[in-house]
Amino acid sequence: MAERTLAQRYVEEGLRHDLHPLIQFLDGPSGRRASLIGRGLDVWEVIATVRDNDGSIDAAAEYLQVPAGLVEAAVSYYGEYRAEIDEEIALNEAEYHRGQAAMAAGEQALRG
Repeated sequence: MAERTLAQRYVEEGLRHDLHPLIQFLDGPSGRRASLIGRGLDVWEVIATVRDNDGSIDAAAEYLQVPAGLVEAAVSYYGEYRAEIDEEIALNEAEYHRGQAAMAAGEQALRG
């Protein structure tokens, strides 16, 4: 990565971290993403879990086995970067469905 591009990324992430100190940025198979500090959970995973629990922060925290304050930090971050997190959720859901289809095709092929 070019030095200028890397410096821009560090500035952007630093500004975000200043506003959301419980959020860090990590590299992974899907690219750079926001995650909860020290937990290995991406913000998109937390938001998807909150949605799956009818918007309950407490229920999501219990399911994820993290303090409710960390879930609140993810929700706060989501409030500012909703489009980014929604895109990550959509990409994950699409990958899940592709995997399900591949598994079904493999099982069908095994049956002959």
